[in-house]
Amino acid sequence: MFEHLRPTLEGKPFLTNKEEIIAHLQTLLRKAIVRKEKVGIAFSGGLDSSVLALLADNCQLYTVGLESSSDVEWSIRIAKELNKPIKTKIVTLTEAEHIIKEVVHILKSADVTHVGIGCVVYAVLEMAKPDGIKVVLGGLGAEEIFGGYKRHIEYGKDLENIHDRLWEGLYGMEQRDLARDIPIAKHFGITLVAPFLNEELVTYAMRIDPKLKINNERRKIILQDTAFALGLPKDVAYRPKMAAQYSSKFDRAMEKLAKKHGLALKKEYLQSILKGEDKLINKKGSS
Repeated sequence: MFEHLRPTLEGKPFLTNKEEIIAHLQTLLRKAIVRKEKVGIAFSGGLDSSVLALLADNCQLYTVGLESSSDVEWSIRIAKELNKPIKTKIVTLTEAEHIIKEVVHILKSADVTHVGIGCVVYAVLEMAKPDGIKVVLGGLGAEEIFGGYKRHIEYGKDLENIHDRLWEGLYGMEQRDLARDIPIAKHFGITLVAPFLNEELVTYAMRIDPKLKINNERRKIILQDTAFALGLPKDVAYRPKMAAQYSSKFDRAMEKLAKKHGLALKKEYLQSILKGEDKLINKKGSS
């Protein structure tokens, strides 16, 4: 994905004027996010989804998580600060098991990370469907173009190497992220839109000097600074990232369910669902 963009940018110097970059990013983000119709937003209260919520004029926020998830309480607070309507759902372990099984069968996959993220997507769209929401916005792509993953720091101080890895992340999104999210969206008849993958925004972001994106302590630096300039509260703009499957506690749910079924690994549990063996395990457990 976006393989065609890189040759057009080769040889061009990185953009380094921070004030100019922040000003232009604000314009591009508004252009990518603002829509005429009412939209849903998969909302965690993190940087990416909060930028979406801040700039979307007509929106409904949706937050899901299991009991003790940090996302729900935090999201309610941030939605109030942004003066945006929010609906939340605390998912029980029984409900989580149903969602996990649905996602495994939709994706035909036992990949722990993909199923964990997919469960969050599924649960959000399940909430949005009865509201008649046709389009749901998500923060997909922000990590790739602004350097948001922990592994980006772990690539070391070689910023040229980091820039190459960001491109590689973009190239793999179609087979990795979209292959996960689109089938779930089709299941509900809802369109998922990723404003951070707007081509004009991606093109500009990939010209920004990696030094303005990542250092040894921070990630997505320029996006954080832009969000703060847009008016996002400081504690939201600079909140440390936690992956959706962990902050929502779906990953923890898979771990609990694996143990419940006498399995040592989450992947074994997901594989048992994929093979239809989970029903057999349940029968053995109740006999």
